[in-house]
Amino acid sequence: MTREERWRKIDAFGRAPQALSAALRQFPKKMWLHKPQADAWSIHEIILHLADSEANGYIRCRRLIAEPGKQVLAYDHEAWVGALGYSHQSTKQALDLFRRMRLMTYQLLVAVPEPVWSNTVEHPELGTISLEQWLEIHESQVPQRLEQMKRNYEIWFETHPPRRPATRRPKGAPPAGTRLISLNATL
Repeated sequence: MTREERWRKIDAFGRAPQALSAALRQFPKKMWLHKPQADAWSIHEIILHLADSEANGYIRCRRLIAEPGKQVLAYDHEAWVGALGYSHQSTKQALDLFRRMRLMTYQLLVAVPEPVWSNTVEHPELGTISLEQWLEIHESQVPQRLEQMKRNYEIWFETHPPRRPATRRPKGAPPAGTRLISLNATL
């Protein structure tokens, strides 16, 4: 990865909280708990996952910088969804936590000296990963989860189309659907 590519990724990494907030405003909160299938995540669960993933990434990034060569922990994100009761946790608090950790990590990455980008750690599932590879993984996570949220919304929208707004009828006009008949009687 060139320096320019890295800076673009760092910039996108740092802008992710704003992108997430903007995207969430497009989805009605009443559908955040909707699950397109039983084994799929709702938007609510995705938000909680992003906070937990960010917490794990926060620690891994620091380990990459301060303790290269060491092992980092993996976690089973599917198990966390159910075992931690994501559906009962606050999305507001999760989003706040995500924003704060992302900002701190972004500020750290901006200041990392060039040689540190080649530092590595051992990941139980991914093997040896460098700080650059860590950045690639974490920079792409929010866009991937936004696509997942968009698919959830599209599926929800198919079965929950918006209601047509009620139209106001002019004063004295008959109710909609009323047939008018002439009362002109000829005698």
